[in-house]
Amino acid sequence: MTLPDRAEVVVVGGGIVGCSVAYHLARRGVTDVLLLEQNQLTGGTTWHAAGLVSQLKSSHSLTKLATYSARLFEELESETGHATGYRTPGSISVADNPERWEEIMRGVSMAKTVGVEAYEISLDEAAERWPLMRTDDLVGAVYIPKDGQTSPVDTTMALAKGARDRGVKIVEGVSVEMLVTSGSRVTGVQTEQGFVEAESVVICGGMWTRQLASTVGVNVPLQACEHFYIVTEAIDGVAIGLPTLRDPGNYTYFKEETGKIMAGFFEPRGKVWNLDSIPRDFTFGTLPEDWEHV
Repeated sequence: MTLPDRAEVVVVGGGIVGCSVAYHLARRGVTDVLLLEQNQLTGGTTWHAAGLVSQLKSSHSLTKLATYSARLFEELESETGHATGYRTPGSISVADNPERWEEIMRGVSMAKTVGVEAYEISLDEAAERWPLMRTDDLVGAVYIPKDGQTSPVDTTMALAKGARDRGVKIVEGVSVEMLVTSGSRVTGVQTEQGFVEAESVVICGGMWTRQLASTVGVNVPLQACEHFYIVTEAIDGVAIGLPTLRDPGNYTYFKEETGKIMAGFFEPRGKVWNLDSIPRDFTFGTLPEDWEHV
């Protein structure tokens, strides 16, 4: 596809963030938007994501944004005609010490101010809702009935369709090699197919963002780390639609997938991957197992 010479806004990156930016710009009437993706839409972090939609966040602003996202995902399929895989099995968050419990309950109080249904449940009820969970070392549990799960790939493609339907131009297979500036402002992007002038450039490149920003001397403090997860075989007693289980004190989440359990681990000090640069062709790649690290 031939690139235009200019666009009012150039969005770099075709993951869920880039497609969401293009979609929301178009909804606000900004339709002279060019989205450039170096490989295929949904590649990179989006393709690797767990697809959890949580409404319990650390600040009022993030909570409002999360509740908006949940409402958007509910409506996106009917608006665009593209399936998103969105469903609302709910979630349970647990605490294994008083400090973590205080933090969770503070989040619940804040969430209620923006209309999120969230409430404390007994440990017996938590075990009833999540039969594989051990509760003897827990302090408390919170249930959020409308927390969801979605397909990151399908949701991204629905956002892309919504953006295209409103006039956004999306070009795949074209890499942005550097940002171009004049004085103190960005004036466009240099791609492998030539220069595109722009009034604004939005970098949504995920783990490639730091590399691109460095072309104009900007240091973005963002670094790819390995995310460890396991998926079990089917387990007796794991019902379809089991709530997502979050154990923030142990940096772990559990989600049901077709009768199996996926367990993911978010470490406070992650294992850094490729400090110097991220290969362009890692779009749909995976990393070798590291059981010693797990």
